Amino acid sequence: MELRHLRYFVAVAGEENVSRAALKLHVSQPALSRQVRDLEDDIGFPLLERSAKSVRLTPAGREFLNGSRAVLQRVDEAVEAARAVATGGNELHIGYAMSPTVRILPQALRAFQSAMPATRVKLHDLSTEEMLTGMRNGRLEISFMVHSRFALKRGLHFEELTRLPVRLAMSPEHPLARRKTVRLTEIAMHPLVTFSRAEYPDYHELLEGWFARARPRIAEEHDSVASLIAAVESGNGVALVTESMACVAGPRLHLARVTPAPAPLVIAAVWPEGKLSAAAEQFLSCARKCSRQKA
Repeated sequence: MELRHLRYFVAVAGEENVSRAALKLHVSQPALSRQVRDLEDDIGFPLLERSAKSVRLTPAGREFLNGSRAVLQRVDEAVEAARAVATGGNELHIGYAMSPTVRILPQALRAFQSAMPATRVKLHDLSTEEMLTGMRNGRLEISFMVHSRFALKRGLHFEELTRLPVRLAMSPEHPLARRKTVRLTEIAMHPLVTFSRAEYPDYHELLEGWFARARPRIAEEHDSVASLIAAVESGNGVALVTESMACVAGPRLHLARVTPAPAPLVIAAVWPEGKLSAAAEQFLSCARKCSRQKA
C-alpha cells in the first residue's frame, strides 16, 4: 500500500464516480480503477460497491475513508512543517506570565531551539487579559499563564502543566521578614500591593477568596511584575505571589509561607480550540517535559 493508493481511493469516494475522480487527478480512468482494486486486494476486503455509472462505499469503506483522510492530513502537515524548516523556518509567537513560568519556559525554549533551530520564537510578557486578546485575534498561538476561568469561558483549550504554592512577598526590612510563616489574618493588617484588577481579574477573585473574613487594604495595583517588585521592595506594602517569584526578585524580596495555605496556583498552557501548528505542538511538548522535571 502506498500513499497514492489512499489519495486515489479518497478521490473516488468523494466523487462517487471513477470518471470524475480520474479527471480531477489527471489520470486515466482504467489506471485509477486498477489502483483502487490493487488497494482492495492488498487489504483483503472491498471498499466500493460498483455499478455502471457510480460507486458507493461499503461499510468497511466508510470506516477506511475516515482513516485514510486522517493519514493524508498528517502527511500534509508533516510536509508543511519540513518545508518551513527547509526554507528558513518561521516565527512562533508565545505569550507568557513571567514570574509563574520562570522555571519552565527557559528550559523549554532551549529544548525547542535544539529540536527546531530554524523556527524563531518570540516571547511576549503580557497580562492575562492581553494574552487572551492575543490568542483571540491570532497574534499569539499559545500562552503560558496562571489558570484563568476567563480563558475557559472564551473557548480556549487549557492544559495544566504544574502547580505553584502561594507565598507572601515583602521587603527584607519589613517587620514580618523575620518570620518563615505568616497568617492570613496578619497579612490583612498590612497594605497590600497587587496586580491590576483590569489586567488580572482572576488574581483579584483569588484574593477575595483568601481574605473572605478579613478585607485587606489594597495600597497599589501594578500591571507588571517589575513594578510590583519595586513597590514591595520600597516598603509600600506586601504582596501575595507564587513561589517562583524568588527566581525573579532574588534577594530584593523576602518570601514567607502563608497559613492557612491557599490552594496552589495552576500554571497552564492555553491555546485557541483547534489544531496547533507543528512548531507550537513541539514547544508544548518541551514545556510538558520541563514541567515534569521540575515537579
